[in-house]
Amino acid sequence: MQKVDLSQYKNPPDLDKGARFLKRAIWFLVNAWFLQNPANPSSRLKIALLRLFGAKIGKGVIIKPSANIKSPWFIEIGDYCMIGERVWIDSLAPVRIGNSVCISQDVYFCCGNHDWSDPAFGKSVRPITVEEGVWVATRATILPGVTLKSHSVIAACSMVNHDTEPYTIYAGSPAKPIRKRVIGNGDVISPF
Repeated sequence: MQKVDLSQYKNPPDLDKGARFLKRAIWFLVNAWFLQNPANPSSRLKIALLRLFGAKIGKGVIIKPSANIKSPWFIEIGDYCMIGERVWIDSLAPVRIGNSVCISQDVYFCCGNHDWSDPAFGKSVRPITVEEGVWVATRATILPGVTLKSHSVIAACSMVNHDTEPYTIYAGSPAKPIRKRVIGNGDVISPF
């Protein structure tokens, strides 16, 4: 029976060939001091720094304290989005977030994975897309290559490993559709 041999592991070439070691090192410090730091409540400062490092961010975006963004040059955030406390966007590949998206606290966006059948434990990265009007509730995990379709809802603590359908609420690990999302009927349906 063959075994895993991590001495053979090699990081794949970066998708962001222009981001050199110095840029990554500077971002690592800026991210720690200004985004991850819970003493910095200023969305305006965080957004300015993210844009300085290549992120595309729309108007009216709120980024709460202790957010963690791996590679801002892979980030696109639309207008009027909310990024909650301790959200981790592990952007090893592009992450595109549409308009009016709410990403609640402790959500994890994972763009990288390993091949468990490869003796060298090879890594692959895939983008994540979040379309308009999506709500990702607290402590949910979104895995590589997933598209959260328009106005879908991901319930608290769910893990999404496949694309969702529009206007559908998902719950569980792995997340499964539980009902349609109806907006504007006066009923409040909470995924908490």
